[in-house]
Amino acid sequence: MKKLAILAVSAGLMSLAACNNNTPQERAADNIEANAEARADNLEDMADNATTENREDALENQADKVREQGEEKADATRTSADLDGNSADDTVSGNSTNR
Repeated sequence: MKKLAILAVSAGLMSLAACNNNTPQERAADNIEANAEARADNLEDMADNATTENREDALENQADKVREQGEEKADATRTSADLDGNSADDTVSGNSTNR
């Protein structure tokens, strides 16, 4: 299952690589999200095999937290890319080309 998740994440990243927003910061943010998702999937697999309901709930909660933290860190990476002035779409400063 772990290998399948890694393959799925890799395939997803390759499809994202074809997008126009292929800056180093965007790739880093995508990798952060993919890694968090893979870790959360592993935690959910562990939860499925847990011997007690409490352990299962704890692992599922931990998986949710890992996903949330991954998304927040990826968003922060994207935001910092916009704030550094090197982004093509600098919506934070109002200098967006997408109006």
